[in-house]
Amino acid sequence: MVTEEIRKKARILRDKIADADYKYYVLAEPDIDDYKYDMLFKELSDLEKQFPELVTPDSPTQRVSGAPAKEFRTIEHRIPMLSLSNSYNFEELNDFDSRVRNILGGEKYEYACELKFDGIAVSLVYENGRLISAATRGDGFKGDDITQNIKTIRSIPLNFPDAKISDAEVRGEVFIKKDDFLRINQQQEAKGGKLFANARNTAAGTLKLKDSRQVAGRPLNFFAYYIFTSQARLSTHLDGISLLKKLKFPVNAKYACAKNIDEVKKFCDSVEAERDGLPYEIDGVVVKVNSLTQQETLGTVSRSPRWAIAYKFKAKEAVTKLEKIVLQVGRTGAVTPVAIMQPVFLAGSTISRATLHNFDEIKRKDIREGDYVKIEKGGDVIPKVTEVLKDKRSPGSKPYPLPKVCPVCGHKLEKPEDEVYYYCVNYECPAQNIGRFIHFVGRNSMEIEGLGESILETFIGRGYLKDVSDIYRLKDHRDELIELEGFGEKSIDNILEGIEGSKKKPFDKVLFGLGIRHVGERVAKVLSDAFGDIDALRSASLEEIRSVNEIGPKIAESIHAYLNDRRSSALIERLREAGICLKKEKSASVASNENFKGRTFVLTGTLEKYRREQAQELIESGGGKVSSSVSKKTDYVLAGADPGSKLDKAKSLGVKVIDESEFEKML
Repeated sequence: MVTEEIRKKARILRDKIADADYKYYVLAEPDIDDYKYDMLFKELSDLEKQFPELVTPDSPTQRVSGAPAKEFRTIEHRIPMLSLSNSYNFEELNDFDSRVRNILGGEKYEYACELKFDGIAVSLVYENGRLISAATRGDGFKGDDITQNIKTIRSIPLNFPDAKISDAEVRGEVFIKKDDFLRINQQQEAKGGKLFANARNTAAGTLKLKDSRQVAGRPLNFFAYYIFTSQARLSTHLDGISLLKKLKFPVNAKYACAKNIDEVKKFCDSVEAERDGLPYEIDGVVVKVNSLTQQETLGTVSRSPRWAIAYKFKAKEAVTKLEKIVLQVGRTGAVTPVAIMQPVFLAGSTISRATLHNFDEIKRKDIREGDYVKIEKGGDVIPKVTEVLKDKRSPGSKPYPLPKVCPVCGHKLEKPEDEVYYYCVNYECPAQNIGRFIHFVGRNSMEIEGLGESILETFIGRGYLKDVSDIYRLKDHRDELIELEGFGEKSIDNILEGIEGSKKKPFDKVLFGLGIRHVGERVAKVLSDAFGDIDALRSASLEEIRSVNEIGPKIAESIHAYLNDRRSSALIERLREAGICLKKEKSASVASNENFKGRTFVLTGTLEKYRREQAQELIESGGGKVSSSVSKKTDYVLAGADPGSKLDKAKSLGVKVIDESEFEKML
């Protein structure tokens, strides 16, 4: 039986461990050695094993889950996680300051300046003093549930020490320090593994691991920079920073209050000067109007706040020798030139390859094999060649010749008149084939775990996979697959489980996974919202596809051509037989809403709280219809900021115009 004395003992042990974590991971001032810490942890673990009813979600013993998650559920953000507008020079900062001054009129204002970390933005939600959920930024409105993985970061408190604050949302950045990133890559190299590209991508990939035990083995760090709670009176952004410190969150010490834009510039200059000496990667400074009341007055435009801006530092550069230009063939047949260079260390990682984009770019910059080139990391992530040092060029250097045949299959290349790319038009080209498979199983498409490039190549080589629909027939070959070298019962069953789970992916993910030229994630979502299912999309005319908002002529032609191709139609039917979702699920959030049922809406301008496709989904799920043009049959025009000519036409026809607040009342 659990007595009050035992409960008290467990509480004391948890508090001691939490305090030790705070002093070690946040303050960097440990007051007990590792042995004493381990003994405290063991004592609590033994007590919880003896009395399982003592185990709570915020216990230090629960930071690492015992079983891998099967999938990441989606969490909708209570407050949208908006993206920031960027500025790249002081003139653009001046423009930002002018806009703020004009909107605020004669009010005095000041700025809060913070470092812009090169990490992953996350949201943490606390209820009744306990961490209940954590999510990635995602699309700004909803993200992946990474609660169990976030718990492994020991600098993040699992509960609040302050009884006055029990409910709050905290936002911050997860990152990996420079030294830790180098150490991870050294370990990868020692065991013959693939090296990680940069610290940010490594942190992002770690947060998406399904086994929190693996996450716990990675040196993730966290800085908090925002808190929202109705249980404290906060006047300024920096008041929130002070509260975060009080609640024992790790807060970066390099921030400042600037009385004017000139002080902001001085702060930006001082941070850029010491950037390379910092233990973590940053790519700029975030500038925010400090007053929360003034932030509300300034509001937002599109998906960015008017009260904040990111000042981006200049990209880091290095000089190296371009040894060779190789050609890569993608899933659409596009041939892309890639520079192979003498390895050079730049912005936290070793660079040996850089994209040359296309052959027009090579000709414009006169890039040749053997040249010494200047490279930079665009956004400190993607390396690119910015300049050729022609004074170092060898006398016998020759321009790079335009390709005539595919480097993989030898098929003749073609170049559309209105495009810069050369294409291999051989659908059976092995490079295109593996590219289609990699794209289909990728994280942003069907997200099938375990089907990496080498495994796909093995299955293709063995004849199990001819097109992506064959993935769903791999279960018929289970016994044969288990016998393949390097595989076993568990690994094959995990792959087959991932394949089965992918059947639940929504229609827009399937559409994106098909790999139609010019159809990215955004276009796939727009098409899914506009047509609802694959059959409606296949039967649509070219004009009907083009009439959809955000779908241009080139995209429409590509979609129409793909869906009317005999081979594509056969593939879609095989995917249908396999049980893939080819129809958008209707949202039940506003089902049978009498305000929407049978009514036609037209959207114009930019809404503050909703993206256009979200508003459209809400209308359609309530029984309404969204049209792209205003006519006498239109019931409502929903107008946001900066409406176009549709608003004028609505007024001339006498169509009722509503704003966002009226729309929400209808919801």
